[in-house]
Parts: sequence; C-alpha cells; structure tokens
Amino acid sequence: MVATLDRLKRRDFLRAGLVFGAGAAGLAAGYAAVPDVFARAVYAGTKSGVTNDRILVMVQLGGGNDGLQTVIPLADAAYRDLRPRLGSAADEALPIGSDLGLNKNLPGLRGLFDQGKVAIVQGVGYPKPSLSHFDSIRVWETADPERRQQDGWLGKTIAASYDSAGHPLVGCACGTTSVPGAMRDLEATLTVIDDERSFKWNGGERMDRAIGALYTGTPGIYGALFDRSIATARDTIAQLATSAAGYVPKAKYSDDARLVYSSKNQLAAALQLAARLIVTGTGVKILHVALSGFDTHYTQQPRHDALLAYLDSALVAFHADLAGYGMSDRVVVATWSEFGRRPRENASAGTDHGTASDVFLIGDGVKGGLYGARPSLAKLDPSGNSGYEVDFRSVYQEILQSHLGIDPREVLPATFDRLPVFA
Repeated sequence: MVATLDRLKRRDFLRAGLVFGAGAAGLAAGYAAVPDVFARAVYAGTKSGVTNDRILVMVQLGGGNDGLQTVIPLADAAYRDLRPRLGSAADEALPIGSDLGLNKNLPGLRGLFDQGKVAIVQGVGYPKPSLSHFDSIRVWETADPERRQQDGWLGKTIAASYDSAGHPLVGCACGTTSVPGAMRDLEATLTVIDDERSFKWNGGERMDRAIGALYTGTPGIYGALFDRSIATARDTIAQLATSAAGYVPKAKYSDDARLVYSSKNQLAAALQLAARLIVTGTGVKILHVALSGFDTHYTQQPRHDALLAYLDSALVAFHADLAGYGMSDRVVVATWSEFGRRPRENASAGTDHGTASDVFLIGDGVKGGLYGARPSLAKLDPSGNSGYEVDFRSVYQEILQSHLGIDPREVLPATFDRLPVFA
C-alpha cells in the first residue's frame, strides 16, 4: 500500500484505489453512494462475526504441481511404465506408508507427517476439469467449477464472518502486489503487502496537507467516513512498524532465488511476514502466499525437486516459528494448485497439464495421515488424464467448518462429503 499525493484532487484520490458502491451490506445499512472503503469502516462495527482465534494460511503452488512426483506411488508398476525417466524418483522417496512416499526433497514435511501434523488429501479435483491455467485457477479461487462466480471463496469468508473487526489486516496477501483472486470480494476488506518496508504513506507534510484539505472539503457523514478510513490506514502502518520491533523469528527462513527457476516470488520471506503478523497480534485471520514455477513441461526433475526443497524449507521454518511462540495449534496451512500433471511424461522429460493432485494440510490441529485415494493410473481418459477422488470443495468445507468455525453454507453452494482431517 503506497500513496503518493501531490496537488491532490478528490477525483485523483478516488482513482488511486477507492471504489464507489457500498455493496449489499452497506446498501442495507443506508450507506448507498458512499465509497465502499468508507462505508465499511462504519458499518463493519454493527456486524456480528467469528470470535475464535483460528488462522488459515493458503499456499498457492502456481503452474500446476505434479502430485505424482510429490506423493509417489512406490508399488504401482504403471507409474514407472508411464514415467520411464521421472519414475526413478520412487527409488529415493521417503516412505509414508506401505506403498507411498514423499519426494526426497520433503524431509521436513515427512518429519511433521510422522508427528501427525500433516494431512495429505489425495486425488483432489473437480468435475469437468479445465486444462487452462486461467480457467482452472478461477475454479479453485471461486469454488465454482461452472465458472459463474466472480467472488473468491476466501473473500466471501472474510466478508461473511470477519469484517466485524473493522481492520484491514483481517485478510492479508503477503509477498505480492495484487489481490489474489481467492480473496476478491467487494464486501471484504483486504491488505496486500509485497514488502513491509515499503508499506507506508509517501509524501510527508504534503500528504498531511492533502488529507487535511480533503477532509475539510468533505461534508457531514462523508467527512467522518473519510477520517475513519485515513485513521485506519495510519493505524495499520503503525501496527506493522510496531510488530517489526516486537518480533524475533524462532526459526531460520532462507530464500534463494536460484532454487526456484521460473518462480519470481520468495515464499520464505512471505511466510516470515505472515508469521510476524500472527505472533504480534495484528488481528490477521486469513493469509495467502504463493510460489510459482510448477508448470514443468520440460526437464522437470531438477526444476521440480528444487521447488519442493524450497517449499519444504519455507513451510517447516514457518511451523517451527509458530511453535516457538506457542501458536502452531491455532494455525493451519493448506496448499493448493490449479491442477496436477498428466501421468505420462512427455518427450521433453516433463509433464503436461493434468487434473487431480494432492492437498497438504499442516498444523498441530490437523489429524495427520492420508485421506482420499490415489486415482487409478490404469484407467486414464482419452486425453491421458486420471479422474479425481475428492472434490476440492470438500477440503474447503472442512477448513471452514472444522478449523475456522464458520458455516460453510455462507461460502459454498452445496454440501460436500466430509473429510475428518482435523482433530
């Protein structure tokens, strides 16, 4: 959030990021034609919400993570037949059962799995799958395989249950400059922090003069709403500065851009920022971070192995950090990716867009183990892809109901099969 104001006019201020339209809730409260960010600052205080202390961190594995190289079928002859080169990963896999193993570069997650703190849901997908990155990401973000919804499922969750706090850090995307689609909702208050060092007002005294001029020229309730909005922004910036002074990481986070090839974002730094927001009591409830680079059409093995090693290091550091502060029982991390990869490797020693993959749920409150089922490699569709065993909305439903304590019917369009992934 950066605001640079010089010779500011009201229309320029609005163009800088404030959106008119109070949304359904604001309209019901009588705040029609008021900028949404202003209206919600007042209206939010009248709305009841969730009061538990649970927190969710969603980790996007952008590009389509290969589930068969992440959770590897050790005893399935079809796996090696379909992947004569990539199939050698089974030789070094870390066993987590009689016939499954984690990729060799996930030793930290394997350790947490052995402690009962990782639940792996196999064969997660959705009906009528799309092999388009754009379409499939939208499906996962909106929880709508029919592609009719625009709002993200996390945005709906925030709007329905958390805005009573009246604080923009309730929902936060870390390590990015844009709002993730899963968090979009006109009724949701969100914060995006690429780097906390740049999260500030720019402009000094000129900023204060501009704000004063706008406030003076804004009559009645609009002036009060404007004042409340600016105060909230100032408080947020101050909270971040205060949290920096009160946070010392209890684990070592390591970023190395060379490890992640085509990925341009640093997951470890984003997770460390997320940990800081959590342990310093900023009021954050839902966080989103991302790691890209999983679209492995060629020379997959070294690229994918490096990405998983980086993912493992970042997630384990994050869990250890929270555990050091006694908060790992409050936080659940869930991974998601728009699709898996095709079971048969291609001529470039890579894999093409697929369907079902795996979801990892990590935390002290998780009931660790294996859930769902591995789709059959002997029954592929005409395009060479497998089916799915678990609807991804079953995972969302369980997160909402069993972890966050939210009625899933406020977010999801129907009821789905239960998954006992939480203790």
